[in-house]
Amino acid sequence: MSEKTTSTTSARPRFHASRKLITGAILASVLLGCGVAANSYFGKKNDVPLNTTEVVKGDLEKTVTSLGKLKPKDYVDVGTQVSGQLKKVHVEIGDRVKKGDPIAEIDPTVYETRIRTNRANIDSLRAQLTQQKAEATLAQQLFARNRDLLRERAMSQQTVEENESALKVAKARVAATEAQIKAAQATLDGDLANLSYTKILAPMDGTVVSQTTLQGQTVNANQQAPVIVRVADLDTMTVWAQVAEADITKIKAGAPAYFTTLGNNERRWKGTVRQVMPTPETVNDVVLYNVLVDVDNTEQALMTDMTVQVFFVLDEARDALLVPLAALKPAKGKDKSLYEAKVVAGDSVVTRQVKVGISNRTTAAVTAGLKAGDKVVLAQAGADEAQAGNGARQGGRRMGMGPRL
Repeated sequence: MSEKTTSTTSARPRFHASRKLITGAILASVLLGCGVAANSYFGKKNDVPLNTTEVVKGDLEKTVTSLGKLKPKDYVDVGTQVSGQLKKVHVEIGDRVKKGDPIAEIDPTVYETRIRTNRANIDSLRAQLTQQKAEATLAQQLFARNRDLLRERAMSQQTVEENESALKVAKARVAATEAQIKAAQATLDGDLANLSYTKILAPMDGTVVSQTTLQGQTVNANQQAPVIVRVADLDTMTVWAQVAEADITKIKAGAPAYFTTLGNNERRWKGTVRQVMPTPETVNDVVLYNVLVDVDNTEQALMTDMTVQVFFVLDEARDALLVPLAALKPAKGKDKSLYEAKVVAGDSVVTRQVKVGISNRTTAAVTAGLKAGDKVVLAQAGADEAQAGNGARQGGRRMGMGPRL
Protein backbone atom coordinates (compact mmCIF):
# COMPACT_ATOMS: atom_id res chain seq x y z
CA MET A 1 0.00 0.00 0.00
CA SER A 2 2.79 2.36 0.93
CA GLU A 3 4.75 1.52 -2.22
CA LYS A 4 1.83 2.41 -4.52
CA THR A 5 1.30 5.70 -2.77
CA THR A 6 4.93 6.61 -3.07
CA SER A 7 4.97 5.77 -6.82
CA THR A 8 1.91 7.86 -7.53
CA THR A 9 3.28 10.78 -5.60
CA SER A 10 6.58 10.79 -7.51
CA ALA A 11 4.85 10.64 -10.97
CA ARG A 12 2.78 13.81 -10.45
CA PRO A 13 5.73 16.24 -10.29
CA ARG A 14 7.10 14.81 -13.56
CA PHE A 15 3.70 15.28 -15.26
CA HIS A 16 3.40 18.87 -14.12
CA ALA A 17 6.93 19.65 -15.32
CA SER A 18 6.20 18.21 -18.77
CA ARG A 19 3.01 20.19 -19.06
CA LYS A 20 4.82 23.42 -18.17
CA LEU A 21 7.46 22.76 -20.84
CA ILE A 22 4.81 22.13 -23.50
CA THR A 23 2.87 25.24 -22.51
CA GLY A 24 6.04 27.38 -22.60
CA ALA A 25 6.96 26.05 -26.03
CA ILE A 26 3.50 26.83 -27.39
CA LEU A 27 3.57 30.34 -25.88
CA ALA A 28 7.02 31.01 -27.35
CA SER A 29 5.85 29.87 -30.77
CA VAL A 30 2.81 32.14 -30.58
CA LEU A 31 4.95 35.13 -29.53
CA LEU A 32 7.45 34.46 -32.31
CA GLY A 33 4.68 34.27 -34.91
CA CYS A 34 3.15 37.51 -33.65
CA GLY A 35 6.54 39.19 -33.80
CA VAL A 36 7.14 38.09 -37.37
CA ALA A 37 3.65 39.19 -38.42
CA ALA A 38 4.04 42.55 -36.69
CA ASN A 39 7.45 43.10 -38.21
CA SER A 40 6.08 42.29 -41.65
CA TYR A 41 3.07 44.55 -41.13
CA PHE A 42 5.01 47.54 -39.87
CA GLY A 43 7.73 46.99 -42.47
CA LYS A 44 5.19 47.18 -45.28
CA LYS A 45 3.54 50.15 -43.65
CA ASN A 46 6.84 52.08 -43.52
CA ASP A 47 7.79 51.27 -47.16
CA VAL A 48 7.41 54.36 -49.41
CA PRO A 49 5.90 53.56 -52.85
CA LEU A 50 8.00 54.38 -55.91
CA ASN A 51 7.21 57.67 -57.58
CA THR A 52 7.32 56.88 -61.29
CA THR A 53 6.41 58.58 -64.52
CA GLU A 54 5.99 57.32 -68.04
CA VAL A 55 8.26 58.24 -70.95
CA VAL A 56 6.10 60.01 -73.54
CA LYS A 57 6.60 61.57 -76.95
CA GLY A 58 6.22 65.28 -77.47
CA ASP A 59 7.87 68.54 -78.46
CA LEU A 60 10.52 70.28 -76.39
CA GLU A 61 11.91 73.80 -76.65
CA LYS A 62 14.94 75.37 -75.05
CA THR A 63 14.10 79.04 -74.60
CA VAL A 64 15.14 82.30 -73.00
CA THR A 65 12.22 84.24 -71.55
CA SER A 66 11.77 87.94 -70.95
CA LEU A 67 9.12 90.63 -70.64
CA GLY A 68 8.49 93.28 -73.26
CA LYS A 69 6.21 95.99 -74.63
CA LEU A 70 4.48 96.26 -77.98
CA LYS A 71 5.09 99.27 -80.22
CA PRO A 72 4.28 99.97 -83.86
CA LYS A 73 7.20 99.18 -86.13
CA ASP A 74 6.67 102.29 -88.27
CA TYR A 75 5.20 105.50 -86.92
CA VAL A 76 5.55 109.25 -87.48
CA ASP A 77 4.99 112.10 -85.06
CA VAL A 78 3.17 114.56 -87.30
CA GLY A 79 4.05 118.11 -86.33
CA THR A 80 4.09 121.58 -87.83
CA GLN A 81 6.97 123.52 -89.34
CA VAL A 82 5.30 126.91 -88.84
CA SER A 83 3.96 128.78 -85.85
CA GLY A 84 0.41 129.90 -85.35
CA GLN A 85 -2.96 128.92 -84.03
CA LEU A 86 -4.20 125.41 -84.74
CA LYS A 87 -7.30 126.38 -86.67
CA LYS A 88 -8.68 122.94 -87.53
CA VAL A 89 -7.94 119.28 -86.72
CA HIS A 90 -9.46 116.93 -89.29
CA VAL A 91 -8.82 113.58 -87.56
CA GLU A 92 -9.51 111.86 -84.27
CA ILE A 93 -7.70 109.11 -82.41
CA GLY A 94 -8.41 105.78 -84.08
CA ASP A 95 -9.02 107.19 -87.56
CA ARG A 96 -7.28 105.45 -90.46
CA VAL A 97 -5.63 107.84 -92.92
CA LYS A 98 -3.92 107.56 -96.28
CA LYS A 99 -0.76 109.35 -97.32
CA GLY A 100 -1.68 112.91 -98.28
CA ASP A 101 -4.92 113.08 -96.32
CA PRO A 102 -5.42 116.36 -94.37
CA ILE A 103 -4.54 116.14 -90.70
CA ALA A 104 -4.81 119.73 -89.45
CA GLU A 105 -4.59 123.39 -90.47
CA ILE A 106 -2.66 126.34 -89.03
CA ASP A 107 -4.19 129.82 -89.37
CA PRO A 108 -2.65 131.04 -92.69
CA THR A 109 -3.42 134.78 -92.33
CA VAL A 110 0.12 135.85 -91.43
CA TYR A 111 1.69 133.88 -94.27
CA GLU A 112 -0.85 135.05 -96.84
CA THR A 113 -0.08 138.66 -95.85
CA ARG A 114 3.64 138.08 -96.24
CA ILE A 115 3.11 136.60 -99.66
CA ARG A 116 1.11 139.61 -100.84
CA THR A 117 3.80 141.96 -99.50
CA ASN A 118 6.59 140.01 -101.18
CA ARG A 119 4.78 139.95 -104.49
CA ALA A 120 4.24 143.73 -104.32
CA ASN A 121 7.97 144.22 -103.58
CA ILE A 122 8.88 142.09 -106.54
CA ASP A 123 6.56 144.08 -108.80
CA SER A 124 8.17 147.33 -107.58
CA LEU A 125 11.66 145.96 -108.18
CA ARG A 126 10.74 144.81 -111.64
CA ALA A 127 9.42 148.31 -112.47
CA GLN A 128 12.68 149.79 -111.22
CA LEU A 129 14.57 147.28 -113.29
CA THR A 130 12.70 148.36 -116.41
CA GLN A 131 13.55 152.00 -115.73
CA GLN A 132 17.18 151.22 -115.02
CA LYS A 133 17.51 149.13 -118.15
CA ALA A 134 16.13 152.08 -120.16
CA GLU A 135 18.64 154.41 -118.52
CA ALA A 136 21.42 151.96 -119.21
CA THR A 137 20.38 151.78 -122.86
CA LEU A 138 20.41 155.59 -123.10
CA ALA A 139 23.84 155.74 -121.47
CA GLN A 140 25.10 153.13 -123.92
CA GLN A 141 23.85 155.16 -126.89
CA LEU A 142 25.30 158.42 -125.56
CA PHE A 143 28.65 156.82 -124.92
CA ALA A 144 28.75 155.32 -128.43
CA ARG A 145 27.86 158.61 -130.14
CA ASN A 146 30.37 160.71 -128.20
CA ARG A 147 33.07 158.13 -128.77
CA ASP A 148 32.54 158.50 -132.53
CA LEU A 149 32.69 162.26 -132.23
CA LEU A 150 35.91 161.94 -130.27
CA ARG A 151 37.50 160.16 -133.20
CA GLU A 152 36.62 163.16 -135.40
CA ARG A 153 37.91 165.43 -132.62
CA ALA A 154 34.45 166.94 -132.28
CA MET A 155 34.11 165.83 -128.63
CA SER A 156 36.42 166.14 -125.67
CA GLN A 157 38.09 163.13 -124.07
CA GLN A 158 36.70 164.04 -120.65
CA THR A 159 33.10 163.97 -121.84
CA VAL A 160 33.54 160.52 -123.35
CA GLU A 161 35.07 159.21 -120.13
CA GLU A 162 32.13 160.63 -118.16
CA ASN A 163 29.72 158.91 -120.57
CA GLU A 164 31.54 155.60 -120.13
CA SER A 165 31.41 155.95 -116.35
CA ALA A 166 27.69 156.72 -116.44
CA LEU A 167 27.12 153.63 -118.59
CA LYS A 168 28.91 151.40 -116.07
CA VAL A 169 26.85 152.88 -113.20
CA ALA A 170 23.61 152.24 -115.11
CA LYS A 171 24.59 148.62 -115.77
CA ALA A 172 25.49 148.16 -112.09
CA ARG A 173 22.08 149.44 -111.03
CA VAL A 174 20.44 146.96 -113.37
CA ALA A 175 22.50 144.10 -111.91
CA ALA A 176 21.71 145.17 -108.33
CA THR A 177 18.01 145.35 -109.01
CA GLU A 178 18.06 141.94 -110.68
CA ALA A 179 19.76 140.53 -107.53
CA GLN A 180 17.13 142.18 -105.33
CA ILE A 181 14.40 140.60 -107.42
CA LYS A 182 16.01 137.14 -106.97
CA ALA A 183 16.21 137.68 -103.21
CA ALA A 184 12.61 138.84 -103.08
CA GLN A 185 11.59 135.83 -105.15
CA ALA A 186 13.42 133.50 -102.74
CA THR A 187 11.62 135.11 -99.83
CA LEU A 188 8.34 134.71 -101.66
CA ASP A 189 9.09 131.04 -102.33
CA GLY A 190 9.80 130.55 -98.63
CA ASP A 191 6.55 132.19 -97.64
CA LEU A 192 4.69 130.10 -100.20
CA ALA A 193 6.26 126.99 -98.66
CA ASN A 194 5.28 128.14 -95.17
CA LEU A 195 1.77 128.75 -96.42
CA SER A 196 1.65 125.18 -97.71
CA TYR A 197 2.92 123.98 -94.33
CA THR A 198 -0.17 125.46 -92.69
CA LYS A 199 -2.03 122.53 -94.22
CA ILE A 200 -0.64 119.44 -92.47
CA LEU A 201 -0.97 116.22 -94.45
CA ALA A 202 -0.50 112.57 -93.47
CA PRO A 203 3.05 111.45 -94.37
CA MET A 204 2.13 107.75 -94.51
CA ASP A 205 -0.73 105.28 -94.42
CA GLY A 206 -1.71 104.35 -90.91
CA THR A 207 -3.86 104.95 -87.86
CA VAL A 208 -3.98 108.02 -85.63
CA VAL A 209 -2.88 106.60 -82.27
CA SER A 210 -2.46 109.79 -80.22
CA GLN A 211 -3.11 113.53 -80.30
CA THR A 212 -0.86 115.98 -78.45
CA THR A 213 -2.15 119.39 -79.56
CA LEU A 214 -5.80 120.38 -79.48
CA GLN A 215 -7.72 122.58 -81.87
CA GLY A 216 -7.42 126.26 -80.92
CA GLN A 217 -3.99 125.98 -79.31
CA THR A 218 -1.12 128.17 -80.48
CA VAL A 219 2.04 126.33 -81.48
CA ASN A 220 5.52 127.82 -81.64
CA ALA A 221 7.74 126.08 -84.15
CA ASN A 222 10.69 128.41 -83.45
CA GLN A 223 11.46 126.90 -80.04
CA GLN A 224 10.58 123.25 -80.67
CA ALA A 225 8.87 121.01 -83.20
CA PRO A 226 5.27 120.81 -81.97
CA VAL A 227 3.65 117.39 -82.43
CA ILE A 228 -0.02 117.37 -83.28
CA VAL A 229 -0.79 113.66 -83.78
CA ARG A 230 1.04 110.37 -84.15
CA VAL A 231 0.27 108.20 -87.17
CA ALA A 232 1.35 104.56 -86.89
CA ASP A 233 1.20 101.51 -89.12
CA LEU A 234 -0.44 98.95 -86.84
CA ASP A 235 -0.28 96.14 -89.40
CA THR A 236 3.22 95.29 -88.18
CA MET A 237 4.09 95.53 -84.49
CA THR A 238 7.47 95.31 -82.78
CA VAL A 239 8.14 93.75 -79.40
CA TRP A 240 10.74 95.60 -77.35
CA ALA A 241 11.91 92.81 -75.05
CA GLN A 242 14.45 93.38 -72.29
CA VAL A 243 16.92 90.50 -71.96
CA ALA A 244 19.45 90.15 -69.14
CA GLU A 245 23.13 90.33 -70.01
CA ALA A 246 23.59 86.68 -68.96
CA ASP A 247 21.32 85.54 -71.82
CA ILE A 248 21.85 88.18 -74.49
CA THR A 249 24.78 86.35 -76.11
CA LYS A 250 22.47 83.42 -76.90
CA ILE A 251 20.11 85.54 -79.03
CA LYS A 252 20.96 86.50 -82.61
CA ALA A 253 19.15 88.39 -85.37
CA GLY A 254 16.90 86.07 -87.37
CA ALA A 255 16.21 83.73 -84.43
CA PRO A 256 12.60 82.54 -84.02
CA ALA A 257 10.57 83.83 -81.11
CA TYR A 258 7.01 83.87 -79.88
CA PHE A 259 5.13 85.68 -77.16
CA THR A 260 1.86 85.71 -75.26
CA THR A 261 -0.15 88.64 -73.97
CA LEU A 262 -1.50 89.09 -70.48
CA GLY A 263 -5.03 89.00 -71.78
CA ASN A 264 -4.62 85.73 -73.73
CA ASN A 265 -1.98 83.30 -72.48
CA GLU A 266 -3.22 80.52 -74.76
CA ARG A 267 -2.44 82.18 -78.10
CA ARG A 268 1.14 82.30 -79.31
CA TRP A 269 2.21 85.13 -81.59
CA LYS A 270 5.21 84.14 -83.69
CA GLY A 271 7.88 86.47 -84.99
CA THR A 272 11.55 86.83 -85.82
CA VAL A 273 14.31 88.75 -84.05
CA ARG A 274 15.04 91.83 -86.17
CA GLN A 275 17.76 93.44 -84.09
CA VAL A 276 19.65 93.22 -80.81
CA MET A 277 20.23 96.78 -79.64
CA PRO A 278 23.91 97.28 -78.74
CA THR A 279 23.34 99.85 -75.98
CA PRO A 280 21.92 98.47 -72.72
CA GLU A 281 19.70 100.00 -70.09
CA THR A 282 20.44 99.69 -66.38
CA VAL A 283 17.39 99.17 -64.17
CA ASN A 284 18.01 98.73 -60.43
CA ASP A 285 21.66 97.79 -61.15
CA VAL A 286 20.50 95.13 -63.64
CA VAL A 287 21.89 95.44 -67.17
CA LEU A 288 19.20 94.81 -69.79
CA TYR A 289 19.43 94.80 -73.59
CA ASN A 290 16.50 95.57 -75.89
CA VAL A 291 15.72 92.89 -78.47
CA LEU A 292 13.31 93.79 -81.28
CA VAL A 293 10.90 91.17 -82.65
CA ASP A 294 8.55 91.98 -85.55
CA VAL A 295 5.13 90.33 -85.75
CA ASP A 296 2.27 90.54 -88.23
CA ASN A 297 -0.81 92.31 -86.89
CA THR A 298 -3.16 92.48 -89.85
CA GLU A 299 -5.95 91.32 -87.52
CA GLN A 300 -5.40 94.45 -85.40
CA ALA A 301 -5.60 92.29 -82.27
CA LEU A 302 -2.37 93.65 -80.79
CA MET A 303 -2.31 97.17 -79.38
CA THR A 304 0.36 99.67 -78.46
CA ASP A 305 2.07 99.29 -75.04
CA MET A 306 0.65 95.81 -74.36
CA THR A 307 2.81 93.83 -71.92
CA VAL A 308 3.95 90.49 -73.34
CA GLN A 309 6.03 87.52 -72.23
CA VAL A 310 8.57 86.64 -74.90
CA PHE A 311 10.17 83.24 -75.52
CA PHE A 312 13.32 83.18 -77.67
CA VAL A 313 13.73 79.67 -79.11
CA LEU A 314 17.37 78.56 -78.82
CA ASP A 315 16.79 74.91 -79.80
CA GLU A 316 13.88 72.52 -80.22
CA ALA A 317 13.09 68.82 -80.64
CA ARG A 318 9.94 67.55 -82.32
CA ASP A 319 8.26 64.21 -81.54
CA ALA A 320 11.02 63.35 -79.06
CA LEU A 321 11.03 61.09 -75.99
CA LEU A 322 10.49 63.35 -72.99
CA VAL A 323 11.69 62.57 -69.47
CA PRO A 324 11.65 64.81 -66.37
CA LEU A 325 15.13 65.88 -65.26
CA ALA A 326 14.22 64.58 -61.80
CA ALA A 327 14.47 61.04 -63.21
CA LEU A 328 18.01 61.50 -64.55
CA LYS A 329 21.38 61.44 -62.84
CA PRO A 330 24.58 62.51 -64.63
CA ALA A 331 26.72 59.52 -65.55
CA LYS A 332 30.40 59.39 -64.73
CA GLY A 333 32.70 60.34 -67.57
CA LYS A 334 33.52 63.22 -69.90
CA ASP A 335 30.41 62.87 -72.07
CA LYS A 336 28.00 65.42 -70.61
CA SER A 337 25.11 64.00 -72.64
CA LEU A 338 25.10 60.63 -70.80
CA TYR A 339 22.83 60.12 -67.81
CA GLU A 340 21.55 57.26 -65.69
CA ALA A 341 17.86 56.47 -65.17
CA LYS A 342 16.14 53.92 -62.96
CA VAL A 343 13.56 52.01 -65.00
CA VAL A 344 10.83 49.75 -63.64
CA ALA A 345 11.19 46.24 -65.13
CA GLY A 346 8.48 43.96 -63.79
CA ASP A 347 8.84 43.72 -60.01
CA SER A 348 12.34 45.15 -60.00
CA VAL A 349 14.10 48.41 -60.83
CA VAL A 350 17.10 48.46 -63.17
CA THR A 351 19.55 51.25 -63.98
CA ARG A 352 19.99 52.24 -67.61
CA GLN A 353 22.35 54.64 -69.30
CA VAL A 354 20.55 57.11 -71.52
CA LYS A 355 21.67 59.84 -73.89
CA VAL A 356 20.07 63.28 -73.73
CA GLY A 357 19.74 65.78 -76.56
CA ILE A 358 18.36 69.16 -75.53
CA SER A 359 16.83 70.02 -72.19
CA ASN A 360 15.19 72.90 -70.41
CA ARG A 361 14.78 73.55 -66.73
CA THR A 362 12.40 70.64 -66.11
CA THR A 363 12.45 68.21 -69.05
CA ALA A 364 15.00 66.46 -71.27
CA ALA A 365 14.70 64.93 -74.72
CA VAL A 366 16.20 61.43 -74.70
CA THR A 367 17.82 60.23 -77.91
CA ALA A 368 18.89 56.72 -76.79
CA GLY A 369 18.40 54.30 -73.89
CA LEU A 370 14.64 54.57 -73.40
CA LYS A 371 11.48 54.00 -75.37
CA ALA A 372 7.97 55.36 -75.17
CA GLY A 373 5.98 53.76 -72.36
CA ASP A 374 8.95 53.02 -70.08
CA LYS A 375 8.37 53.92 -66.46
CA VAL A 376 11.22 55.79 -64.84
CA VAL A 377 11.66 56.45 -61.13
CA LEU A 378 11.69 60.06 -60.02
CA ALA A 379 13.96 61.33 -57.29
CA GLN A 380 12.25 60.86 -53.89
CA ALA A 381 13.78 63.27 -51.44
CA GLY A 382 10.75 62.96 -49.19
CA ALA A 383 10.96 59.17 -49.20
CA ASP A 384 14.66 59.17 -48.33
CA GLU A 385 14.02 61.53 -45.44
CA ALA A 386 11.17 59.29 -44.23
CA GLN A 387 13.38 56.21 -44.35
CA ALA A 388 16.12 58.03 -42.47
CA GLY A 389 13.60 59.04 -39.82
CA ASN A 390 12.30 55.47 -39.51
CA GLY A 391 15.83 54.17 -39.05
CA ALA A 392 16.48 56.74 -36.32
CA ARG A 393 13.27 55.77 -34.52
CA GLN A 394 14.08 52.06 -34.77
CA GLY A 395 17.59 52.69 -33.49
CA GLY A 396 16.11 54.62 -30.57
CA ARG A 397 13.87 51.72 -29.70
CA ARG A 398 16.81 49.33 -29.80
CA MET A 399 18.74 51.63 -27.55
CA GLY A 400 15.77 51.79 -25.19
CA MET A 401 15.72 47.97 -24.93
CA GLY A 402 19.19 47.79 -23.42
CA PRO A 403 19.80 46.54 -19.92
CA ARG A 404 18.61 48.68 -17.06
CA LEU A 405 21.17 49.69 -14.51
